[in-house]
Amino acid sequence: MSYNQAATLLRVEKARQQLYRTQQRYGLLTHPKVIEQSVKLDELLNQYTINRPLPFY
Repeated sequence: MSYNQAATLLRVEKARQQLYRTQQRYGLLTHPKVIEQSVKLDELLNQYTINRPLPFY
């Protein structure tokens, strides 16, 4: 795993934890702040997926 991949995974985990805290704070999955954090997490997951190495078969 490259440094960039590891850094992205760390950012994904932090964003996931922040999403959980935001949802706990606002109580609704449809609250604008929760949706905003969910979008940030989605973007990081997409970035990781695009940049990860493909498995060799």
